[in-house]
Amino acid sequence: MSNKQKHLELVQGIINRLSTNSSLLKGWSVTLVSALFALSTSDSRANLIYVAYIPIAVLWGLDGFFLCQEELFRKLYDRVRVLPEEKIDFSMDVNQIKGKERPTWIRATFSKTLIPFHGMLILPIVVMTIFNLYTNYIQRGNN
Repeated sequence: MSNKQKHLELVQGIINRLSTNSSLLKGWSVTLVSALFALSTSDSRANLIYVAYIPIAVLWGLDGFFLCQEELFRKLYDRVRVLPEEKIDFSMDVNQIKGKERPTWIRATFSKTLIPFHGMLILPIVVMTIFNLYTNYIQRGNN
């Protein structure tokens, strides 16, 4: 059983790294959005809030990528788990997972785990964007 156990440990190590990367991205998302939100509170920098959409979109996409890769390696783990000892070849190739079984980046990006987190980051920015647009509209009307 030592070959199978070692192969499973290798796959599990990759899954752990992908999960850690996803957590780090979430932390960076909150930090960057909070910083841009704080900087945009002064009247002279109110339009800076629009820049906050960029890191949210990029980091959400990266988070989806890591989740997709994590799902692929979980499926590889399941395959290795049931392989007989003599068929263990230490392959880390996730391209062998095909068809309906294969997760996609778009499905992972818009999964029920990522939408609530990243959606809650976008919501205050959308509210501030609407507030900015409304304030600018009122100011133009008074001039």
